[in-house]
Amino acid sequence: MTVFFVGAGPGDPELLTLKAQRVIGSCPVCLYAGSLVPPEVVACAPEGARVMDTAPMTLEETHAEIVAAHARGEDVARVHSGDPSLYGAIAEQIRLLRRDGIAYEIVPGVPAYAAAAAALGQELTIPEIAQSIVLTRVSMKSTSMPPGETLENFARTGATLAIHLGVRNLREIERQLAPHYGADCPVVVAYRVGWPDQILIRGTLSDIHARVRAEKITRTALILVGPALGEVADFRDSALYDAAIPHVLRPRVRG
Repeated sequence: MTVFFVGAGPGDPELLTLKAQRVIGSCPVCLYAGSLVPPEVVACAPEGARVMDTAPMTLEETHAEIVAAHARGEDVARVHSGDPSLYGAIAEQIRLLRRDGIAYEIVPGVPAYAAAAAALGQELTIPEIAQSIVLTRVSMKSTSMPPGETLENFARTGATLAIHLGVRNLREIERQLAPHYGADCPVVVAYRVGWPDQILIRGTLSDIHARVRAEKITRTALILVGPALGEVADFRDSALYDAAIPHVLRPRVRG
């Protein structure tokens, strides 16, 4: 018996990996985070499977379902949104599985920032503009951030920021980031990216709060901040395909 932590992607059932679809389709028990994973994603569960939305359940209750499945010798698909390694709350579940000697495996999924970039139709790492992406969140009612992991510290790098769980705190995000990026720095708020009601809101640090407020968005949104999100046209081509720069797979300079 194995528990499979399955990354379901941001919400679009077509963004399930082949392995994720196969695992969900073969497990007699499917526990999915219904607040972030639409039912369509787990519709491929086998007929007669025990499919449960864990949104109203506690850690102890979901683990009790897994223990019961283990006693029956049944595999479990534990389905999370995005990629389970990022804010998937799987660490505490794994701790209980290890305690109880239950095998597990992680199936990665498409993260929200990648789906948002695809929806925007752009690259996030543009040569000489931005070559790093910081995946982070802000402290509100959730677990506090470790010392040193602050928006201001990340902002000093100039990297593209992908901020989770912060859409209700846009004023504070502007206050911390504007001194480093400038008030006109491009911002995108991606609401329910990958869902049928997806909304992409473009703005700047100075006006994004008003734009988001007008749409009445208060949750399930990813915030992207950085110069790479703007209409950047003046940048050098990547060296990867430069005919004048040889590399191991193209050792000869072409002229």
